[in-house]
Amino acid sequence: MTAALSTTPALHPRPFLKWAGGKGRLLSQYEAFLPAAIDTYYEPFLGGGAMFFHLVGRARRAVLGDINPELVNVYCCVRDEVEALIRHLRNHQRWHSPDYYYRVRQQQALPTPIERAARLIYLNKTCYNGLYRENSQGHFNVPVGNYKNPAICDVSLLRTASAALQIADIQTFSFEALRSRSFSARDFVYFDPPYHPISPTSSFTGYSRYGFSGEDQARLADLFRTLAARGQRVMLSNSDCELIRDLYQGFALRSIQAARAINSRAGRRGKIGELLITS
Repeated sequence: MTAALSTTPALHPRPFLKWAGGKGRLLSQYEAFLPAAIDTYYEPFLGGGAMFFHLVGRARRAVLGDINPELVNVYCCVRDEVEALIRHLRNHQRWHSPDYYYRVRQQQALPTPIERAARLIYLNKTCYNGLYRENSQGHFNVPVGNYKNPAICDVSLLRTASAALQIADIQTFSFEALRSRSFSARDFVYFDPPYHPISPTSSFTGYSRYGFSGEDQARLADLFRTLAARGQRVMLSNSDCELIRDLYQGFALRSIQAARAINSRAGRRGKIGELLITS
């Protein structure tokens, strides 16, 4: 089985990872509420990075982070060593098959950052439904997807993303780290946390071993209020449910229609309501 090597020109940077809850399809609904110019853009729930890539050209610099160190490592490697990363992804592309996927999935503690980054991108491009999920030990545990020709190594996409990430300081940190930051009036903070479940069967917050509880949602809302009280420009996305509406009372709450894409049953995928909250 041979996977695709894409060299399609990528004129504007866009996500190189598939990510559940990614914002690529929602940006047109967000656009009216985004700043035209930004000194420093802050995003502590990086995920697929759709918002960052959308704002390239408006921000002078960025501080990007996530609590998942392997995801942060991927972004650092794309920024700093994209050609070496491309070489590793070409090898994965050459050998891709279901058996090869499970051998790569079983690998732990690879010796170099590049090898770890290439492994994560390869698994992301070939796993079921593009779903990133870890078990309690921090091991990736998603089965292989049924793709005829997955685009494992999109050279143009990776190089364009690498160029965009040159303005970014990329770190492993929790959203709470922003509480002690000093901001300018022209900075912009965007929070895209794991969404609060809207039903007992929709409680997927397991992108990493850490999870995201109702108490975490409350702590994030407190930080949002703190930053807003300082006059900081802040935006947050979350599910449209009673808890989130209660936590963000007093702020502008706008309903957004989003496509549900990660339900294992195709019949349960469709439009759901989300909230866009601004200071």
